[in-house]
Amino acid sequence: MRLTALVSILTILLTTAQARSADWPQFRGPNCTGISLDSAALPTTFTDTENVLWSANLGDGIGCPIVAAGRVFVPSMIDDEHVGLHAFDAKTGKPLWTRSWETPNLTPVHKTNSQCATTPAADESRVYFYFSTLGLVAVNAETGADEWHHELPKPFFVFRWGPAMSPTLYKDKVIFLQDDDLNPSIVALDKATGKVLWQDDRSDQAVNYSHPVICSTDKGDELVVAGTGMLIGYDLETGNRNWFARVLLRNIKTTPAVDGDKIYISLQSGGIANQWLASADRAETGNSDGKLSKDEMHAIVPTGKVPDAFFKKTFDRGDLNKDGFLEGEELDKAFLHPDNFAGARFDAKEAADEYVLAVQAGGSGDVTESHLLWKHPTKYTDHIVSPLVSNGRMLLIKGGGIRTAFETRRGKQIGRQARIQNSCEYFASPIVGDGKIYIAGENGVVVVLKDSDKYELLAKNDMGDAILATPAIADGSIFIRTRSKLICVSN
Repeated sequence: MRLTALVSILTILLTTAQARSADWPQFRGPNCTGISLDSAALPTTFTDTENVLWSANLGDGIGCPIVAAGRVFVPSMIDDEHVGLHAFDAKTGKPLWTRSWETPNLTPVHKTNSQCATTPAADESRVYFYFSTLGLVAVNAETGADEWHHELPKPFFVFRWGPAMSPTLYKDKVIFLQDDDLNPSIVALDKATGKVLWQDDRSDQAVNYSHPVICSTDKGDELVVAGTGMLIGYDLETGNRNWFARVLLRNIKTTPAVDGDKIYISLQSGGIANQWLASADRAETGNSDGKLSKDEMHAIVPTGKVPDAFFKKTFDRGDLNKDGFLEGEELDKAFLHPDNFAGARFDAKEAADEYVLAVQAGGSGDVTESHLLWKHPTKYTDHIVSPLVSNGRMLLIKGGGIRTAFETRRGKQIGRQARIQNSCEYFASPIVGDGKIYIAGENGVVVVLKDSDKYELLAKNDMGDAILATPAIADGSIFIRTRSKLICVSN
């Protein structure tokens, strides 16, 4: 009897572990890698009507679907003043619950973006969801009932990119990073209670959209965050900065890919001086005199008014001669922290840079020289689409549908760049499962490539609606969020 009971317990534990390993619990799945840990076969060909297990109509949104403990969670705009969070049964598509929150006076965002641009995170107990006017909330995964609420400052973005950062999970912690223009910071909360465990003021950072990832080192796990100028390794228990590597540019929108204790990054960014002159001085509302005024800045922000707090930390610091304009070096000094300048300077011949690189995690203090494994310039990065690292290869997808691959050991390019035969813009990042890579284009076509050094084209699948959200993989199904639907495809 005891042996039978022990076998039963072990079977339950093994089954539970397998179920958890098949989850896709946050943006880009396990550790934001885009790699499915599930061994189930996945479909190669499908459309919005072929091989569809189920589908559900949704309001507008580009936040990604996630899967945890047999449930799918996805957000949407219910109407102009309400955001919703929806739960479905992953196998049947049965609606389980919907939560709705009032979201008045939303700041306009770029037309390509959506007010609903963040991705929830979830485990078997709770769903963690961030929205700009709401803060970070945790609701019961089974019922949708409130569990806790953590208030956060409403973010401010000078440009119309808008808020798009999402919570990530590590053991008993939910981690939220937001590098906005006023209050950049990262906070770790207790998943069960919402209690703040630690917080780091990131005032040395400009706006970034890169998600935290976990690296395994010989001293244990650590949190790694890419940002302005620096890749930073945090102590997961205290929030202390263990190390930094000055290997990045002015800002970053891609999320690093981690393989063990190595971090792989694709990066593209323009210099801050050129960004401001192009966006404000040379805009229709500017006068193109090579100088930046406060009036020109007011004219381009979505609200029509730049907060005084932003002027105080930027314009007033950079206006060295106090003539009411920023020109030349003053632009560099105004908009980047004095101890953390990064990217092209105001007088650089090339206004932007792009490259791929690899960094060894771990260490202490400044590890720029000791931990940079390799770094190579390339013309084929994308400023939004994150890289996919799988089977010793780093795959980049660039807008227009161009793929480039590098071997991860030394960063040597594998063959030539090539088109994936779907020319459009790309915002979703590539994901991989069952030996197949899925790449969703804004035109609604999901390209399927073989996960090999030749990346053979296997299929092109038209989902009938624009896709900006990265799909999710779980239990032999692919969950695709278009701008108006959630579609589950499966064999």
